[in-house]
Amino acid sequence: MDLSVKTRDVLGKKVKALRKEGLIPAELYGHGFKNVHLALPAKEFNKVLKDAGSTSVVTLLLGKESKSAMIHEVARHSVTSEIIHVDFHQVRMDELVKAHVPLEFEGVAPAIKAFAAVINKSMSEIEVEAFPQDLPRSIAVDLSVLDALDKTIYVKDLKRPKGVTFLIEDETAVATATEPAPEEVIAPVETVDVSAVKVETEEKKAERDAGKVVKEE
Repeated sequence: MDLSVKTRDVLGKKVKALRKEGLIPAELYGHGFKNVHLALPAKEFNKVLKDAGSTSVVTLLLGKESKSAMIHEVARHSVTSEIIHVDFHQVRMDELVKAHVPLEFEGVAPAIKAFAAVINKSMSEIEVEAFPQDLPRSIAVDLSVLDALDKTIYVKDLKRPKGVTFLIEDETAVATATEPAPEEVIAPVETVDVSAVKVETEEKKAERDAGKVVKEE
């Protein structure tokens, strides 16, 4: 996947001017590589981000040069969610890299219908190691195997793409069909005998009246 970029001299707070021109300030860095300040066309980058995600290799076309990189971090505006900065990690295609690949949960667990089970997802992504060209966009998790309560899908049950190593213990739980939480028991509201309260009030009033009479005498 290709993305045309250009170097930039504008730094610091002045990058606001770039954004007004439809450009996104970015940085390209990597082990053994010199950092490069970049400017990206916002419209084109959004398409690349949607298609490539954070684990696919993007070819940055910088003049006559081409650099293989992965999208490392995307910073967004806290209010508008507009992309305001991007970090690229330059990679060598012949060197292994580590990345966090999102898990994609597929299918429906039969335990939901049969036992009203709740599916507890323990992980949303998994750390892997592979050559850049072998990194998958996502790892599938088939929930249809969860057909009983307390049944669990472990890392060892996931299908490993060719050339990919999972950097987490095989016995780590990914998703479990658990019993539904017991319904909250609402304690009965204690009723109050209003008539008793009324009688008590009248008795106290009578006592006060009697006291007044004694004082007057």
